[in-house]
Amino acid sequence: MTKSERTDNRKLDEIRPMKMKIGVIKRADGSAEVEFGDTKVVAAVYGPRQIHPRHQERPDRSVLRCRYNMLPFSVSDRKRPGYDRRSTELGKVITESLQPALFLEEFPKTAIDIDMEITQADAGTRTTAINAASLALAHAGIPMRDLVTSVAAGRANKKLLLDMTKEEEDAPDAVDLPVAMMPRTGKITLLQMDGIVSPEDIEKIVDIAEIGCMKIYEMQKKALLEKYSS
Repeated sequence: MTKSERTDNRKLDEIRPMKMKIGVIKRADGSAEVEFGDTKVVAAVYGPRQIHPRHQERPDRSVLRCRYNMLPFSVSDRKRPGYDRRSTELGKVITESLQPALFLEEFPKTAIDIDMEITQADAGTRTTAINAASLALAHAGIPMRDLVTSVAAGRANKKLLLDMTKEEEDAPDAVDLPVAMMPRTGKITLLQMDGIVSPEDIEKIVDIAEIGCMKIYEMQKKALLEKYSS
C-alpha cells in the first residue's frame, strides 16, 4: 500500500514503531514490556503457584487469571486508580485469548497469574497487553503451543487501516476490530468488533490484521532470541 493521509504518515498497512523488552521485573517468574507507538504495557507472570482462594482450584488444569490495569497517568484525562468494569472485562478477554496457547493441563490445582499495567495509552491497549503477556509467559517457561500475537485493524475516514491511533479510532465512521492469533496454525483466539461494517470489509480487515500479526510474531521471536543469546 502507498503512503496514506494518516496523521503519523504511516502506510495504511503499517504498524506503529514497536519495542519489546523481556525480563523487566526481577521478582516475577516472567515479564515483558511492549510499546506500540505511544502505547506502553508491562506484563508480569507469577506461577504456576498455589491458588487462592482455594475454591477456584481445578483438579484437571491450572487456572489462568489475567488482570488488566490502566494506570491513572496513562491517559491525558486523569483516570481514577484501581480496577473498573472495563478493566475486569478486558482481563477476561485477554484470558480467553491466551488460554488456547497454553498447556494448562500440565499444572492441575494451580494458578498462573498475569498482571498487565498500561503505563501509557494511545489506542490498542488490549492488543499490546496480549503481546506483552505472551512474551512474559514464554519468559516464565510456561509450556506453550505457540506465542499469541495481536493487533487491531479497522476503518477510519473511509480507509481500511492497520494498528489505528486514538485519533483514528475517534473518526465518525470508525470501526475497530482487534484480532489475536497463534501464527503457526493461523488459529484466531480473539475477534471483536466495535462499529458497523459490511461483511466484505470485515473479511478484508481481518486479512489486514492477520498480516500485521505475522509481523509482530517476527518481532516477538527476535526479542526472545536476543534475551536468551545475550
